[in-house]
Amino acid sequence: MSATMTARPSAASLPRLSAVGILRSEWIKLRSVRSTVWSYAIIVVVSFAIALLLAATIDFDGAAPPAEMQTSIVLQASTFGIYFGQLIVGVLGVLTISGEYSTGMIRSTLTAVPKRLPALAAKALVLFVTTFVVGLISVFGSLLIASPLLAASGVEADYGDGALIGNLLLAALYLALVAVFALGLGTILRSSAGGIAASLGTILLLPTIVSLIAALTQAEWANDLMPYLFANAGTGMYTPSLGGEGLDQGQNTLVVLAWVAVSLVGGALLLKRRDA
Repeated sequence: MSATMTARPSAASLPRLSAVGILRSEWIKLRSVRSTVWSYAIIVVVSFAIALLLAATIDFDGAAPPAEMQTSIVLQASTFGIYFGQLIVGVLGVLTISGEYSTGMIRSTLTAVPKRLPALAAKALVLFVTTFVVGLISVFGSLLIASPLLAASGVEADYGDGALIGNLLLAALYLALVAVFALGLGTILRSSAGGIAASLGTILLLPTIVSLIAALTQAEWANDLMPYLFANAGTGMYTPSLGGEGLDQGQNTLVVLAWVAVSLVGGALLLKRRDA
C-alpha cells in the first residue's frame, strides 16, 4: 500500500506582488480603515475652522499692519491648522504599521513581500502622497477662506513673488513628512501606545522640555539645540518668521528630512532583522 504525498510549494514558487501591486495593496489598506478617512477629514475641517476664526476675529484697531507684515499674517492664518494636523498624522503614521502588528496582518504582508523593505517603502510612499494631498487641500482651502476676510480688514498678501504659494507647499510637505516620521517610529517600536507616545513626545513635548531647561538653567547647549528639534525646524520650513534662529528655510527642511531619514532607516533595519 502506497501513500501519495502532495508536495508543498516552495517559498520561491509562491506568487509575489509587483511594485505596482504592493502600492495598490497599501493604498487599499490605508483607505479602507475608517479612522484614516476620519483623521484626514478632521484635519481639513479644523484647518478651515481655524482659518475662519482667525481671519474673522483679528483686529488691528482700525490701522492696517505694514505691507511687509501682511503676507506673513495671511500665511499664518492659512497654515495655523498644521499645528493641529501634525498631531493627527503623527498618530495615523504610527497606526499604519503598528495596527498590522496588533492584528497579526503583518505576517500576511511579509509573506507576500518577503524582502520586507518594498512593503515599508510602499507604506511610506502611499502615506506621504495621501497626507501631502490632504495638506494641500487644508492650506489652500484655508487661504481661500481667510483671504477675503483679511482683505476686508486691510490685509492683503502679495501673490506676485510666489513666496506665499511656496510656503504653503512647504507646509503641506511638512505635514506629509510628519506622517512618514511617525511611520518609522511605529516600525521601530511595533506598539501603538509606544509609537504614539514617541511621536507626540517628539513633536509636542521635546521642544517644551528643552525650552524649559534653557529658561531655568540658562544652559547654552539647550538654546543651541532648539532650532534642530523636529517641530521647530518644521515650523521654520513654512513660516520663516517663527522658525529657529540661525537657520533658513532650506536648512530647516534639511533638518526635518534628517529626522525622517533616521526614523525610517532605523525602522527598515529593524524590520529586516526581527521576526514578524
